[in-house]
Amino acid sequence: MKKVLSILVITLLVMSWSSCKEDDVIEPTEMSVLNLPQTAFDYSSLSLPAHFTTDAPGPLPTSINGTDNMPLDNPITNDGATLGRVLFYDKSLSANGTIACASCHKQDKGFSDDAVLSIGFEGGTTGRHSMTLINARFYQRGRFFWDERAATLEEQVLMPFQDPVEMGMTLEQVVQKVQEQSYYPELFEKAFGSRDIDSDRISKALAQFVRSIVSYSSKYDEGRAMSNGPGGNFPNFSAEENLGKNIFFQTIPNGGGACFGCHTTEAFISANPGPQNNGLDAVSTVDSGAGSVFPNPIFVGRFKTSSLRNIELTAPYMHDGRFATLEEVVEHYNSGIQAHPTLAPALTDPEGNPVRLNLTQAEKSALVAFLKTLTDNSVGSEEKWSDPFIR
Repeated sequence: MKKVLSILVITLLVMSWSSCKEDDVIEPTEMSVLNLPQTAFDYSSLSLPAHFTTDAPGPLPTSINGTDNMPLDNPITNDGATLGRVLFYDKSLSANGTIACASCHKQDKGFSDDAVLSIGFEGGTTGRHSMTLINARFYQRGRFFWDERAATLEEQVLMPFQDPVEMGMTLEQVVQKVQEQSYYPELFEKAFGSRDIDSDRISKALAQFVRSIVSYSSKYDEGRAMSNGPGGNFPNFSAEENLGKNIFFQTIPNGGGACFGCHTTEAFISANPGPQNNGLDAVSTVDSGAGSVFPNPIFVGRFKTSSLRNIELTAPYMHDGRFATLEEVVEHYNSGIQAHPTLAPALTDPEGNPVRLNLTQAEKSALVAFLKTLTDNSVGSEEKWSDPFIR
């Protein structure tokens, strides 16, 4: 029987005196129990199927080789990712103890959010939709956020804490709050060899946990393991799913959608570094995307390509959550691509106009059916990625 370490966590939520009124009700004490296995879960061993690490015949890379952004000075360890898991779910690390990283990256929602915009610690909304964290490890460029403003994952994981809408803390306050929690010294000692707590270690532990969230156990993977490549019909697929798969992988002149051109590799995240413009708008009037980060005008309206793994669970879609369903996403690529000045060349026809796939209703439905084969239910149910707090 697995032994469980239970640590009682007491968090007092008290309103500030400056805003207190006679009829204010002070929130009751929140009692939480932190449950961790005595022996850490295995985060460091990644037993990827052969198709993840072997390129199939064809012009585009299918393996994830060369895309791993894990730095040499921060390899995933079981104890490091365990610490990262606790930090990821710890609501005490926000200004009023109500928001954790997991509040906007929910395990059962593909580590995304079912809200169009996520809710911050005081009820404000984030500027963009929450991007999935699945397969974040496999992105050669290694930059994060929709606009790629964070140069590394280690840099990215500290930024929501300091965002005035999301968690409302300073980095110094985060470190102090971690130091105040009785359960962290032992976790830091196991992860890093001493009980010293600083922002660098917080960053590394969180990055280890996020990089451990890898999907490779979907219906697609079962079929891919039985096939020499992704192009042929999979024996475990329905006729509709195979039709959708063919549309996904085929080039546009051959009647396909060329989706694999941007969602490349078995991780279904771009192996071609750099944010892309997928024609959501003709002009970037609301959000310049990477154009607000990089001074070159060619980045205006470009956004990071998100993984399609577990896309069935990550609705709504795009950086602004404008599409509520996969059917709407498919229709955008079928008939709605706009002629933005920085539109990705892959989405233009030989005359430079936005492509129009002109898929039939059956073909569009088939493409949606294929996308649903990328759902990996183990990601949403694995205890090692779940909330360790019993509230």
